Amino acid sequence: MKRNKQQYTFIDLFAGLGGFHIAMQELGCKCVFASELKDDLRKLYEENYPETRIEGDITKIAPSDIPPHDILCAGFPCQPFSQAGKQQGFNDDKQRGNLFDYICAIVQYHRPKYIFLENVSNLKGHDHGNTWAVIHQRLEDLEYDVPEPAILSPHQFGWPQHRKRIYIVAVDQHRGGIGNFKFPSPTNKKCDLRQIIDESDPNYIHLKQETRNQLDVWQRFIDETIAHGHEIPRFPIWAMEFGADYPIDIAPAFMTPDRLIGCRGKLGRLIREGNLSDCLLQLPKYAQTNKSKVFPAWKIKYIMQNRNFYEENKDWLDEWLKEVRRFENSHLKMEWNCGKNSGYQIEDKIVQFRASGIRIKKPDYSPALNLVGTQIPILPWVNLPEESLKEGEPSKGRYMTVREAAKLQGMDNLSFGTLSQGRCFEALGNAVNVEIVKLIAKKLLSYD
Repeated sequence: MKRNKQQYTFIDLFAGLGGFHIAMQELGCKCVFASELKDDLRKLYEENYPETRIEGDITKIAPSDIPPHDILCAGFPCQPFSQAGKQQGFNDDKQRGNLFDYICAIVQYHRPKYIFLENVSNLKGHDHGNTWAVIHQRLEDLEYDVPEPAILSPHQFGWPQHRKRIYIVAVDQHRGGIGNFKFPSPTNKKCDLRQIIDESDPNYIHLKQETRNQLDVWQRFIDETIAHGHEIPRFPIWAMEFGADYPIDIAPAFMTPDRLIGCRGKLGRLIREGNLSDCLLQLPKYAQTNKSKVFPAWKIKYIMQNRNFYEENKDWLDEWLKEVRRFENSHLKMEWNCGKNSGYQIEDKIVQFRASGIRIKKPDYSPALNLVGTQIPILPWVNLPEESLKEGEPSKGRYMTVREAAKLQGMDNLSFGTLSQGRCFEALGNAVNVEIVKLIAKKLLSYD
């Protein structure tokens, strides 16, 4: 006799904003326990899901204190496996990698029929595949069927967000095993960020005048490039290399000052007398490194591509360079990720100011929600609500709002309480995507 999936109970570990909770609840399942380490997110979870018992540090809770459940859901911490971090995996110095041990302890005690895990896509290849091999083996040792995990992104299913994550499922061998389960196949529906934009949303972050000016300067770069018969380079533009000729056969930090004095450094400025430290300060930031004596091949390639581009275009680039001399280092870099057939106007694109540079993308290729600081996507085309404008303020262009970011994660109706705007963005960037979870869970729970 088939069990009605509406009767399923689940627990939500490392719950964050409750992406698993929303998805499973919408499928008719009931959350009987949750854990979240961070106080502000735990308080918010209580406000949004008042009927669910939520605790803090999972390492302080005995498995016997957790209610019985049918499904264990966990978006366990990704930092130990993330490409952005140290990639320490199970050897993480903050012990986050070992949190998987607590998941296994709960599984061993309660024997839920289903296990449903989410993490960064890099987990599969981390440590040459050994990390995934350990996870797979541990779950098999607990007598669970574990199919090959899937790496999926919302944009593959028509949601305008490029965010590859790994999804892992397992089913108790003694309760039917994995059966004919298959992860959902991408539909590759066309997606466009503009479908989630609400121009009436008054809770937006204004663009600073400096930011607008920088976008105008880079638009002039694009206009001049096209006007002089060139395509926008596919390689990252590093304006700090325009006019530079300092040697790169070895890293400058390993040179003597006399090799650098008299050369041209950042933005083509002459390197004047001084000690090695003085000379290095006159170079681009990435050229000051002393971590390795040799620049990696990719860095040399980009440096030379930019120097060659300058030599071909210095008749107009010298004048343009005057406008960028006060830009901070990261704003001297620009990546045009729009191809040749999308027009050459920044105004109808998505813009991100990242540590690695200014990134410009088409609206149908919206960036991952890595929503910290100035990485929040800029939407130059958006009309601003007239009632929210102060006298003299531009009527177009803003950052993505919290509510729009929530839509991208399938959390349209989530209340953020008193959580600060910055904290909202950070939490959303770390959240599990509701729509992907639902697609997988529907497939998983149908085999019972």
